[in-house]
Amino acid sequence: MTGGLAAVLFDLDGLLVDTEPLWLETETEVMALLGTTWTAHDQEALLGGSMQRTVGYLLAKATRPAPPEAVERWMTDGMRKRVRDGRVVVRPGARELLAAVAGAGVPHGLVTSSKRSFADAVLASTAMAFPVTVCADDVTVTKPDPEPYLLAAKLLGADPARCVALEDSPNGVASAGSAGCRVVAVPSLLPIPPAAGRVVVRSLREVTLAFLRELAA
Repeated sequence: MTGGLAAVLFDLDGLLVDTEPLWLETETEVMALLGTTWTAHDQEALLGGSMQRTVGYLLAKATRPAPPEAVERWMTDGMRKRVRDGRVVVRPGARELLAAVAGAGVPHGLVTSSKRSFADAVLASTAMAFPVTVCADDVTVTKPDPEPYLLAAKLLGADPARCVALEDSPNGVASAGSAGCRVVAVPSLLPIPPAAGRVVVRSLREVTLAFLRELAA
């Protein structure tokens, strides 16, 4: 029995796993190939966005332009290497919350702006699994558009208004909120204010299944 809670939808980067330092390293490495520097401010501008947006942003700063497909390959190869090297860190409370949701039989899914190949590699490296995953490859528009969350709810047969989404970025929060989901925000790099239908916590350790049920109700 799930009560008023139809499904729980999890973001990946910055929410379940702390991959943001790895993205910063990779972006810095790629920008060196493109002839300029990369800053934490640049990384913040791309938080929760898609690879397509990242590549466009990188090329807009480049002094040595390269084909977009080459830049995407550099980014993807760099991140995959870091994943293979075992450098993905699971954020505090993530495993426990996922286990509680799955153990209670509550429908749940992963909603990420990452490409499926990268998301699958991260999940394999952390031994986390989801019955439904929505990646950048599966939608026509990524976060902050609501399409990813609407698709995840549809695949789970759940009313978005009875879903709770967990997010770490303003783009992700906007996507889930626009889809009609209740939102739990766990800010990573950028602040996220509380709002109607949204609560803000400091860590997933503060989130329990009972908390999610109450929010959905």
